[in-house]
Amino acid sequence: MMRLDVALGQRSYPIAIGRGVLARAGELVPWDTKRAVVVTNAIVAAHHLPALRASLDRAGVAIEVVLIPDGEQHKNWDTLNDVLTRLLELKADRTTPIVALGGGVVGDLAGFAAAIYQRGIPYVQVPTTLLAQVDSSVGGKTAVNHRLGKNMIGAFHQPVAVLIDTGCLATLPAREVTAGLAEVVKYGAIRDAAFFDWLERNMRALREREDDALAHAIHESCRVKAEIVAADERETGERALLNFGHTFGHAIETATGYGTWLHGEAVGTGMLLASRLSERVCGLPAAERSRVEALVAAAGLPTVAPKLALDRWLDLMGRDKKVERGRMRFVLLERLARAVVRADVDERDLAAVLSG
Repeated sequence: MMRLDVALGQRSYPIAIGRGVLARAGELVPWDTKRAVVVTNAIVAAHHLPALRASLDRAGVAIEVVLIPDGEQHKNWDTLNDVLTRLLELKADRTTPIVALGGGVVGDLAGFAAAIYQRGIPYVQVPTTLLAQVDSSVGGKTAVNHRLGKNMIGAFHQPVAVLIDTGCLATLPAREVTAGLAEVVKYGAIRDAAFFDWLERNMRALREREDDALAHAIHESCRVKAEIVAADERETGERALLNFGHTFGHAIETATGYGTWLHGEAVGTGMLLASRLSERVCGLPAAERSRVEALVAAAGLPTVAPKLALDRWLDLMGRDKKVERGRMRFVLLERLARAVVRADVDERDLAAVLSG
Protein backbone atom coordinates (compact mmCIF):
# COMPACT_ATOMS: atom_id res chain seq x y z
CA MET A 1 0.00 0.00 0.00
CA MET A 2 1.17 3.53 -0.82
CA ARG A 3 0.22 6.62 1.13
CA LEU A 4 0.09 10.31 0.33
CA ASP A 5 -1.11 13.22 2.44
CA VAL A 6 -3.03 16.32 1.42
CA ALA A 7 -1.42 18.96 3.64
CA LEU A 8 -4.11 21.39 4.76
CA GLY A 9 -3.22 22.01 8.38
CA GLN A 10 -5.98 20.81 10.69
CA ARG A 11 -7.94 19.57 7.65
CA SER A 12 -5.09 17.41 6.32
CA TYR A 13 -5.99 13.86 5.34
CA PRO A 14 -4.39 10.70 4.00
CA ILE A 15 -4.78 9.01 0.63
CA ALA A 16 -4.24 5.25 0.77
CA ILE A 17 -3.58 3.50 -2.57
CA GLY A 18 -3.30 -0.22 -3.24
CA ARG A 19 -5.01 -3.50 -3.97
CA GLY A 20 -7.15 -4.61 -1.03
CA VAL A 21 -7.50 -1.18 0.56
CA LEU A 22 -11.30 -1.56 0.63
CA ALA A 23 -11.04 -4.57 2.92
CA ARG A 24 -8.89 -2.49 5.29
CA ALA A 25 -11.22 0.51 5.49
CA GLY A 26 -11.98 -0.20 9.12
CA GLU A 27 -8.34 0.11 10.18
CA LEU A 28 -7.21 2.87 7.83
CA VAL A 29 -9.61 5.55 9.09
CA PRO A 30 -9.77 6.67 12.74
CA TRP A 31 -13.50 6.04 13.10
CA ASP A 32 -14.72 8.14 16.02
CA THR A 33 -18.21 6.71 15.70
CA LYS A 34 -20.23 3.53 15.92
CA ARG A 35 -22.27 4.20 12.79
CA ALA A 36 -21.82 5.52 9.27
CA VAL A 37 -24.00 6.10 6.21
CA VAL A 38 -22.75 4.65 2.93
CA VAL A 39 -23.93 6.43 -0.21
CA THR A 40 -23.54 4.32 -3.33
CA ASN A 41 -25.48 2.90 -6.27
CA ALA A 42 -26.79 -0.60 -6.88
CA ILE A 43 -24.12 -1.54 -9.41
CA VAL A 44 -21.20 -0.54 -7.16
CA ALA A 45 -22.90 -2.02 -4.10
CA ALA A 46 -23.17 -5.43 -5.75
CA HIS A 47 -19.42 -5.49 -6.37
CA HIS A 48 -17.89 -3.72 -3.40
CA LEU A 49 -20.30 -3.15 -0.51
CA PRO A 50 -19.76 -6.59 1.13
CA ALA A 51 -16.01 -5.99 1.58
CA LEU A 52 -16.59 -2.50 2.94
CA ARG A 53 -19.32 -3.68 5.31
CA ALA A 54 -17.18 -6.53 6.64
CA SER A 55 -14.23 -4.23 7.24
CA LEU A 56 -16.28 -1.62 9.07
CA ASP A 57 -18.04 -4.32 11.07
CA ARG A 58 -14.65 -5.52 12.34
CA ALA A 59 -13.97 -1.94 13.43
CA GLY A 60 -17.27 -1.80 15.31
CA VAL A 61 -18.92 0.60 12.83
CA ALA A 62 -22.47 -0.29 11.78
CA ILE A 63 -23.61 1.08 8.42
CA GLU A 64 -26.83 2.22 6.81
CA VAL A 65 -26.88 2.24 3.01
CA VAL A 66 -28.43 4.94 0.82
CA LEU A 67 -28.70 3.96 -2.84
CA ILE A 68 -28.82 6.60 -5.58
CA PRO A 69 -29.38 6.10 -9.33
CA ASP A 70 -26.35 5.50 -11.52
CA GLY A 71 -25.34 8.11 -14.09
CA GLU A 72 -24.30 11.74 -14.50
CA GLN A 73 -27.88 12.71 -15.37
CA HIS A 74 -28.84 11.95 -11.76
CA LYS A 75 -26.25 14.26 -10.18
CA ASN A 76 -28.89 16.88 -9.47
CA TRP A 77 -31.02 18.55 -6.81
CA ASP A 78 -33.62 15.78 -6.79
CA THR A 79 -31.10 13.07 -5.93
CA LEU A 80 -29.37 15.32 -3.43
CA ASN A 81 -32.69 15.98 -1.71
CA ASP A 82 -33.35 12.23 -1.54
CA VAL A 83 -30.00 11.69 0.20
CA LEU A 84 -30.64 14.53 2.66
CA THR A 85 -34.10 13.13 3.41
CA ARG A 86 -32.63 9.72 4.20
CA LEU A 87 -30.03 11.28 6.50
CA LEU A 88 -32.84 12.97 8.40
CA GLU A 89 -34.90 9.78 8.52
CA LEU A 90 -31.88 7.89 9.85
CA LYS A 91 -31.33 10.62 12.45
CA ALA A 92 -27.75 11.09 11.36
CA ASP A 93 -26.02 13.65 13.55
CA ARG A 94 -22.90 15.77 13.22
CA THR A 95 -20.67 12.85 14.21
CA THR A 96 -22.16 10.45 11.64
CA PRO A 97 -19.79 10.19 8.66
CA ILE A 98 -20.88 9.60 5.09
CA VAL A 99 -18.88 7.05 3.12
CA ALA A 100 -18.99 7.82 -0.60
CA LEU A 101 -18.56 4.45 -2.33
CA GLY A 102 -18.53 4.86 -6.09
CA GLY A 103 -17.40 7.00 -8.97
CA GLY A 104 -17.40 10.73 -9.48
CA VAL A 105 -21.19 11.13 -9.37
CA VAL A 106 -21.42 9.39 -6.00
CA GLY A 107 -18.39 11.20 -4.60
CA ASP A 108 -19.47 14.66 -5.74
CA LEU A 109 -23.07 14.28 -4.62
CA ALA A 110 -22.38 12.52 -1.32
CA GLY A 111 -19.65 15.03 -0.56
CA PHE A 112 -22.03 17.92 -1.20
CA ALA A 113 -24.62 16.31 1.07
CA ALA A 114 -21.93 16.05 3.76
CA ALA A 115 -21.01 19.71 3.21
CA ILE A 116 -24.52 21.04 3.81
CA TYR A 117 -26.19 18.52 6.15
CA GLN A 118 -26.30 20.11 9.60
CA ARG A 119 -23.79 22.65 8.21
CA GLY A 120 -21.18 20.00 7.60
CA ILE A 121 -20.47 16.42 8.64
CA PRO A 122 -17.40 14.24 7.98
CA TYR A 123 -17.12 12.02 4.93
CA VAL A 124 -14.74 9.46 3.49
CA GLN A 125 -14.11 9.04 -0.22
CA VAL A 126 -13.89 5.43 -1.46
CA PRO A 127 -13.61 5.92 -5.25
CA THR A 128 -14.24 2.90 -7.45
CA THR A 129 -13.63 4.35 -10.95
CA LEU A 130 -10.29 5.38 -12.38
CA LEU A 131 -11.46 8.95 -12.95
CA ALA A 132 -12.61 9.30 -9.34
CA GLN A 133 -9.42 7.66 -8.04
CA VAL A 134 -7.08 10.02 -9.87
CA ASP A 135 -9.10 13.21 -9.66
CA SER A 136 -12.54 13.87 -8.20
CA SER A 137 -12.09 12.08 -4.87
CA VAL A 138 -9.14 14.30 -3.91
CA GLY A 139 -9.37 18.00 -3.16
CA GLY A 140 -12.76 18.55 -1.57
CA LYS A 141 -14.73 19.81 -4.56
CA THR A 142 -18.36 18.72 -4.19
CA ALA A 143 -21.27 19.63 -6.43
CA VAL A 144 -24.41 18.83 -8.36
CA ASN A 145 -25.19 19.77 -11.94
CA HIS A 146 -27.71 22.29 -13.25
CA ARG A 147 -29.30 22.08 -16.68
CA LEU A 148 -27.43 25.28 -17.56
CA GLY A 149 -24.01 24.17 -16.37
CA LYS A 150 -22.01 21.32 -14.90
CA ASN A 151 -20.93 21.43 -11.24
CA MET A 152 -22.26 24.97 -10.85
CA ILE A 153 -23.84 24.34 -7.44
CA GLY A 154 -21.49 23.02 -4.79
CA ALA A 155 -19.06 23.63 -1.96
CA PHE A 156 -15.48 22.99 -0.94
CA HIS A 157 -15.60 20.31 1.76
CA GLN A 158 -12.54 18.15 2.37
CA PRO A 159 -12.90 14.44 3.19
CA VAL A 160 -11.26 12.93 6.26
CA ALA A 161 -9.62 10.22 4.14
CA VAL A 162 -9.46 8.85 0.59
CA LEU A 163 -9.25 5.06 0.22
CA ILE A 164 -8.24 3.97 -3.29
CA ASP A 165 -8.47 0.24 -3.97
CA THR A 166 -6.92 -0.50 -7.35
CA GLY A 167 -8.67 -3.87 -7.35
CA CYS A 168 -11.99 -2.08 -7.93
CA LEU A 169 -10.86 -1.25 -11.46
CA ALA A 170 -11.19 -4.89 -12.51
CA THR A 171 -14.99 -4.54 -12.48
CA LEU A 172 -15.08 -1.37 -14.60
CA PRO A 173 -16.34 -1.34 -18.20
CA ALA A 174 -13.53 -0.54 -20.63
CA ARG A 175 -15.15 2.77 -21.54
CA GLU A 176 -14.93 3.92 -17.90
CA VAL A 177 -11.24 3.04 -17.72
CA THR A 178 -10.60 5.00 -20.90
CA ALA A 179 -12.50 8.00 -19.57
CA GLY A 180 -10.36 8.01 -16.44
CA LEU A 181 -7.17 8.11 -18.48
CA ALA A 182 -8.06 11.63 -19.65
CA GLU A 183 -7.46 13.03 -16.18
CA VAL A 184 -4.21 11.05 -15.92
CA VAL A 185 -2.97 12.60 -19.17
CA LYS A 186 -3.95 16.01 -17.83
CA TYR A 187 -1.54 15.80 -14.90
CA GLY A 188 1.42 15.09 -17.14
CA ALA A 189 0.41 17.79 -19.61
CA ILE A 190 0.08 20.59 -17.06
CA ARG A 191 2.76 19.77 -14.52
CA ASP A 192 5.08 16.78 -14.99
CA ALA A 193 7.01 16.20 -18.21
CA ALA A 194 8.61 12.99 -16.89
CA PHE A 195 5.18 11.58 -16.09
CA PHE A 196 3.97 12.54 -19.57
CA ASP A 197 6.93 10.67 -21.05
CA TRP A 198 6.09 7.65 -18.88
CA LEU A 199 2.48 7.74 -20.08
CA GLU A 200 3.61 7.71 -23.70
CA ARG A 201 5.59 4.53 -23.00
CA ASN A 202 2.98 2.83 -20.83
CA MET A 203 -0.43 3.73 -22.25
CA ARG A 204 -1.00 0.21 -23.54
CA ALA A 205 -0.28 -1.26 -20.10
CA LEU A 206 -2.76 1.16 -18.55
CA ARG A 207 -5.49 0.28 -21.04
CA GLU A 208 -4.84 -3.40 -20.32
CA ARG A 209 -5.15 -2.66 -16.57
CA GLU A 210 -1.76 -3.91 -15.53
CA ASP A 211 -1.58 -3.55 -11.76
CA ASP A 212 1.83 -1.89 -11.45
CA ALA A 213 1.12 0.60 -14.22
CA LEU A 214 -2.26 1.58 -12.78
CA ALA A 215 -0.87 1.96 -9.27
CA HIS A 216 1.93 4.21 -10.53
CA ALA A 217 -0.44 6.35 -12.62
CA ILE A 218 -2.86 6.77 -9.70
CA HIS A 219 -0.08 7.62 -7.26
CA GLU A 220 1.51 10.21 -9.54
CA SER A 221 -1.84 11.79 -10.42
CA CYS A 222 -2.81 12.06 -6.75
CA ARG A 223 0.65 13.38 -5.88
CA VAL A 224 0.36 16.23 -8.35
CA LYS A 225 -3.19 17.05 -7.30
CA ALA A 226 -2.33 16.92 -3.59
CA GLU A 227 0.54 19.37 -4.12
CA ILE A 228 -1.65 21.81 -6.02
CA VAL A 229 -4.58 21.57 -3.59
CA ALA A 230 -2.27 22.09 -0.61
CA ALA A 231 -0.99 25.28 -2.24
CA ASP A 232 -4.39 26.60 -3.36
CA GLU A 233 -7.32 24.86 -1.70
CA ARG A 234 -10.12 27.09 -3.00
CA GLU A 235 -8.91 27.69 -6.54
CA THR A 236 -7.90 31.31 -6.22
CA GLY A 237 -4.76 30.74 -8.29
CA GLU A 238 -2.74 27.65 -9.15
CA ARG A 239 -5.55 25.14 -8.67
CA ALA A 240 -7.29 26.52 -11.75
CA LEU A 241 -4.61 24.74 -13.81
CA LEU A 242 -6.34 21.44 -12.94
CA ASN A 243 -9.11 22.54 -15.30
CA PHE A 244 -7.02 22.01 -18.43
CA GLY A 245 -9.49 20.83 -21.08
CA HIS A 246 -12.45 21.28 -18.75
CA THR A 247 -13.83 24.56 -20.10
CA PHE A 248 -14.37 22.89 -23.47
CA GLY A 249 -15.24 19.55 -21.86
CA HIS A 250 -17.96 20.89 -19.58
CA ALA A 251 -19.50 22.70 -22.55
CA ILE A 252 -19.60 19.41 -24.45
CA GLU A 253 -21.27 17.61 -21.53
CA THR A 254 -23.89 20.32 -21.05
CA ALA A 255 -24.65 20.66 -24.77
CA THR A 256 -25.03 16.94 -25.43
CA GLY A 257 -26.93 16.07 -22.24
CA TYR A 258 -25.27 14.77 -19.09
CA GLY A 259 -24.20 11.16 -19.52
CA THR A 260 -24.09 11.13 -23.32
CA TRP A 261 -20.36 11.86 -23.20
CA LEU A 262 -18.59 10.61 -20.10
CA HIS A 263 -16.77 13.36 -18.24
CA GLY A 264 -13.34 11.98 -19.13
CA GLU A 265 -14.29 11.65 -22.79
CA ALA A 266 -15.33 15.30 -22.91
CA VAL A 267 -12.16 16.39 -21.07
CA GLY A 268 -10.00 14.37 -23.48
CA THR A 269 -11.47 16.18 -26.47
CA GLY A 270 -11.31 19.43 -24.49
CA MET A 271 -7.57 18.97 -24.02
CA LEU A 272 -7.13 18.66 -27.78
CA LEU A 273 -9.01 21.92 -28.32
CA ALA A 274 -7.06 23.61 -25.53
CA SER A 275 -3.76 22.39 -27.01
CA ARG A 276 -4.65 23.78 -30.43
CA LEU A 277 -5.63 27.07 -28.85
CA SER A 278 -2.35 27.00 -26.91
CA GLU A 279 -0.42 26.72 -30.17
CA ARG A 280 -2.16 29.82 -31.53
CA VAL A 281 -2.16 31.92 -28.35
CA CYS A 282 0.81 30.77 -26.25
CA GLY A 283 3.22 29.51 -28.86
CA LEU A 284 3.03 25.86 -27.78
CA PRO A 285 5.37 24.11 -30.20
CA ALA A 286 3.53 22.14 -32.87
CA ALA A 287 5.51 19.01 -31.96
CA GLU A 288 4.29 19.21 -28.36
CA ARG A 289 0.71 19.86 -29.43
CA SER A 290 1.02 16.75 -31.59
CA ARG A 291 2.26 14.74 -28.60
CA VAL A 292 -0.82 15.72 -26.60
CA GLU A 293 -3.05 14.76 -29.50
CA ALA A 294 -1.25 11.44 -29.96
CA LEU A 295 -1.47 10.53 -26.28
CA VAL A 296 -5.19 11.35 -26.09
CA ALA A 297 -5.75 9.16 -29.15
CA ALA A 298 -3.58 6.37 -27.71
CA ALA A 299 -5.74 6.41 -24.59
CA GLY A 300 -8.74 5.63 -26.80
CA LEU A 301 -10.50 8.92 -26.10
CA PRO A 302 -12.65 10.77 -28.64
CA THR A 303 -10.68 13.17 -30.81
CA VAL A 304 -13.52 15.00 -32.59
CA ALA A 305 -15.73 17.49 -30.79
CA PRO A 306 -19.47 17.58 -31.42
CA LYS A 307 -20.65 20.07 -33.99
CA LEU A 308 -21.92 23.11 -32.13
CA ALA A 309 -22.53 26.61 -33.44
CA LEU A 310 -19.95 29.14 -32.28
CA ASP A 311 -22.61 31.09 -30.39
CA ARG A 312 -23.55 27.91 -28.51
CA TRP A 313 -19.92 27.24 -27.56
CA LEU A 314 -19.48 30.82 -26.36
CA ASP A 315 -22.72 30.76 -24.38
CA LEU A 316 -21.80 27.54 -22.59
CA MET A 317 -18.20 28.53 -21.90
CA GLY A 318 -19.39 31.93 -20.74
CA ARG A 319 -20.96 30.16 -17.73
CA ASP A 320 -17.72 28.41 -16.80
CA LYS A 321 -16.62 28.78 -13.16
CA LYS A 322 -13.33 30.35 -14.29
CA VAL A 323 -15.13 33.33 -15.84
CA GLU A 324 -14.16 36.51 -13.99
CA ARG A 325 -15.67 39.94 -14.52
CA GLY A 326 -17.35 38.69 -17.67
CA ARG A 327 -14.12 37.43 -19.26
CA MET A 328 -13.52 33.80 -20.14
CA ARG A 329 -10.29 32.35 -18.77
CA PHE A 330 -8.62 29.35 -20.40
CA VAL A 331 -6.02 26.94 -19.07
CA LEU A 332 -3.42 26.73 -21.83
CA LEU A 333 0.07 25.31 -22.31
CA GLU A 334 3.14 27.40 -23.01
CA ARG A 335 5.08 24.14 -23.12
CA LEU A 336 4.36 20.62 -22.01
CA ALA A 337 4.17 20.63 -18.20
CA ARG A 338 3.97 24.44 -18.12
CA ALA A 339 0.34 25.52 -17.91
CA VAL A 340 -1.00 29.05 -17.51
CA VAL A 341 -4.38 30.72 -17.21
CA ARG A 342 -5.11 33.26 -19.95
CA ALA A 343 -7.95 35.77 -20.03
CA ASP A 344 -6.84 37.54 -23.22
CA VAL A 345 -7.87 34.96 -25.83
CA ASP A 346 -9.08 36.63 -29.01
CA GLU A 347 -12.47 35.34 -30.14
CA ARG A 348 -11.04 34.90 -33.66
CA ASP A 349 -8.49 32.38 -32.36
CA LEU A 350 -11.21 30.61 -30.42
CA ALA A 351 -13.44 30.50 -33.49
CA ALA A 352 -10.61 29.11 -35.62
CA VAL A 353 -10.01 26.27 -33.16
CA LEU A 354 -13.69 25.43 -32.74
CA SER A 355 -14.34 25.45 -36.48
CA GLY A 356 -11.23 23.39 -37.30
